[in-house]
Amino acid sequence: MSTQDLDPSPTGPVDVEQAEAALVERYPRLVRIAYLVLPPALGRNRRVLTAHALVQRSLPRRRVPGPRRAEDAVDPGYAYVRGEVLRQALVAGLPLRRLALPRRAQFPPLLPHVWGLRLFPRVGGADELALDQRLSRLSGPGRAAYVLRGLERQGDPEVLRVLASAGVEDPAAALAEADAVDTVDTWDVSRGGADAGGPGAPAVDRPSVVGGQGRRSGGPGAAGGPDVPGTSGAGGPAGAGLGLTERPERVGEQGGPGRSGGRAGRLGGAGGAGGAGGAGGAERGLGLGRSVPGTGSTAGPGRPASGAGSAAEPGYAAPGAGAETGPGRPAVGSEATAGTGRPASGAEAAAESRHQVSGAGPAAGAGRQVPGAETTAGPGYRAPGAGATAGSGRPAPGTGVTAGSGGPAPGAEAAAGPRQPGAGAPGGSLGGTAPRRPRLSGAALLESDEFDPCALQARPTDLLRRRQHVRAGVTAVVALAVCGALLGLPGDGWGRDGAAAPSYARNPAAEAALDPAAVKRVGPAVWPGATRRDFSVWPARGDLAGDRALLRRALAVWARPGGAMQSSATPGTPVGPPMGPPQLLFAGRVDAVRVVLFHDGLRAVRYAEPAEGTAGVALDFARTDGADAVGSTALVVSRAAGNVRYLTAPWVRETAVRNLLLPAKEPYALARDAHGVTDPVPSPAQTKGCTRWNTLQTRDGSGLRLFTDLGELAPARLLWGRPAAPADATGPEAREAWARTACQLTTVRAHGVRSVNAWRFARQRLPEGAGLGAWLCTRAETWRGTGDRILAQFLVPSPEVPAALAARSEGSPACGVRDPRVLAGVLWQAPGGNRYVLAAGSPDFASLEVSGGVEGRADGPVLAVRAGAGAEADLDGTLRDGTRRAALR
Repeated sequence: MSTQDLDPSPTGPVDVEQAEAALVERYPRLVRIAYLVLPPALGRNRRVLTAHALVQRSLPRRRVPGPRRAEDAVDPGYAYVRGEVLRQALVAGLPLRRLALPRRAQFPPLLPHVWGLRLFPRVGGADELALDQRLSRLSGPGRAAYVLRGLERQGDPEVLRVLASAGVEDPAAALAEADAVDTVDTWDVSRGGADAGGPGAPAVDRPSVVGGQGRRSGGPGAAGGPDVPGTSGAGGPAGAGLGLTERPERVGEQGGPGRSGGRAGRLGGAGGAGGAGGAGGAERGLGLGRSVPGTGSTAGPGRPASGAGSAAEPGYAAPGAGAETGPGRPAVGSEATAGTGRPASGAEAAAESRHQVSGAGPAAGAGRQVPGAETTAGPGYRAPGAGATAGSGRPAPGTGVTAGSGGPAPGAEAAAGPRQPGAGAPGGSLGGTAPRRPRLSGAALLESDEFDPCALQARPTDLLRRRQHVRAGVTAVVALAVCGALLGLPGDGWGRDGAAAPSYARNPAAEAALDPAAVKRVGPAVWPGATRRDFSVWPARGDLAGDRALLRRALAVWARPGGAMQSSATPGTPVGPPMGPPQLLFAGRVDAVRVVLFHDGLRAVRYAEPAEGTAGVALDFARTDGADAVGSTALVVSRAAGNVRYLTAPWVRETAVRNLLLPAKEPYALARDAHGVTDPVPSPAQTKGCTRWNTLQTRDGSGLRLFTDLGELAPARLLWGRPAAPADATGPEAREAWARTACQLTTVRAHGVRSVNAWRFARQRLPEGAGLGAWLCTRAETWRGTGDRILAQFLVPSPEVPAALAARSEGSPACGVRDPRVLAGVLWQAPGGNRYVLAAGSPDFASLEVSGGVEGRADGPVLAVRAGAGAEADLDGTLRDGTRRAALR
């Protein structure tokens, strides 16, 4: 029905509930509109699903303004939903462009979605197919205008407004496209209209639309009949077909239920009497060939000869002299086929129709009668005088039955012109002819099942192709699974075990040691009451101490270090997996790195991975067995940009930074966070020069401690004094001595040093009154107990001059607890330019002696002998018990 046939509702805002009610109530109509506007190039299956998807997506999200005019629609909710459907359908018909942002409607719908089936409406006839082809040649706005006019029964102003609101740039051009389709429909409907021309009129023009009116011209002898209102040419029956009307009525102007007819000249209106154009006048049906009077041959393809019988529709034969009416269509003499394989005779001409009349709408085109013959002239017409209806329920002139919708045919009482020879004669009419069903217009075809996406048929998809797709899909899934597994390998992404190598053992103890849930954790209240203080009573600290995934990766890399990670260990430190679940000391994020510190009783292990990415995993080992309260004061937790951060023991109260090269300068405080991690401190372990040597000074319950970073996980403790009783190098004398010998610490970097003790074992009065010199023995002891390094150094009286290295030894017990004796010598140049061999020993030496290039001997632990430039000599000493000792080398 037309949306104008009902009383319009008041205009106003449209609620979501009102729009939903309109959508549900008119859902089939809205889906049909979307289906018709969508381009046929999408295919019927996708058009059906897209039409349903567009309608279902047309609900507003909030209250929206209604139509501006009350006559736009019966229901404002329906008007809004219909506008949204048109807008999305027009967008869906746009092609995808490379640089333009695609719209949602241009993609296949996600819902509704059908697997394994193809859905399409029921198959129609040839007229539906022809209409679908004509619509496919239109643009999207043209199809929308045709649907609004034909299906919604809207006038031109309303169509223009709806198209403009839907986003069409040129609604007038879209309406012109719809007019072109209306013209084709008018031509098809008007085939078979009567138009008699006089002699000398060999052709009758096709109907044309000029200024909105269809006109028809006759031949020179076409003036034999009177003028009849509603005709544009004389000599033919007035109103018998569309070719004689003033203007064919548009689809949108056809009457719906409860509406009156259109303008004058409406299809199926009362026709006037036909006028004779002369004897043997030519007769031609619209769209067919022209017959030649008095012959039995066709004047064109499929055109029967006059006098032998003519047909106004292709595929029909008229009774006559057996002339052939067209290609493959025999004329009827005694019996002939009319159309495709149907017999026709002089008593009856078969009529074939592919469609049924839908309601009392516009009539189908009227046929024409050939003089002297009896035939059906068009869909739904019988021969004159036989009592057949002309058009849709309209008898032919001369029967006395009404023609059109309710008015009597003028030919029933008085003919408008001379009757054709044999027309309506008793012997010339053949009663009982079967009526042919009329041809439907485009508007009626829009209501057919061919364009109903709610009444669907289902067929399977391409089964062979689907089988191939399943195989390809399975292959793709397997490939994705393999790629995902490869992406989880080290270097591209974290797997379960991070950068660890593949597992090589299934030992229960080894697996238990790698279980993050089994990691030992010490509470923060344990260390104050513990009988000893070392790493075993450190509490588990850090904001990532509960991250089991991080702990799992750290333990896995510890047990199975991969080739992509960096590993370091102090000399003599085993790097194997833990013997059991280790103790967690710290797990947290420091300097954009996630750090985990473990302790297994023998080693301190540091695992570090970048917080972003997977490159740069590091694993450091340091031996810490036998550590006491002072040896477990701090561990290095981070190194970044030449700085170092320490994790201090829970019993450390204060932390500060002291520069060894500036003994008189007070240290500055070093802040720590809640987990005991210090602020960054410039490390001397990575510097190339010796302009500054920062040390970590801590205070615990028993005093001050001094530590230095030598590039290892555990910092080295700095001491001062005799080997039997060293003390922390925090006093003034110790700081002054370390200030001159600190730069020599570079010789013991990364050596696993536990502590370094500096001992001034002798003082010596220099020759020529140069002052008082001093001798230092520096011993660096390791965590492993072997490989200790001993340095013998000579200090001149000037405090700004660094210590001179006199001798160096590794693995010697000298200058240690087991052998607190040392002997060393140097070649020294006095301020006056003379050179001397200077030597000194610990207080246990009774005499010293040099030999070789220089000869000399002195009682006591010191010796000074004049020597030449480049002199070389051997140095020996005798202890108080008479034992001979060689110099340190």
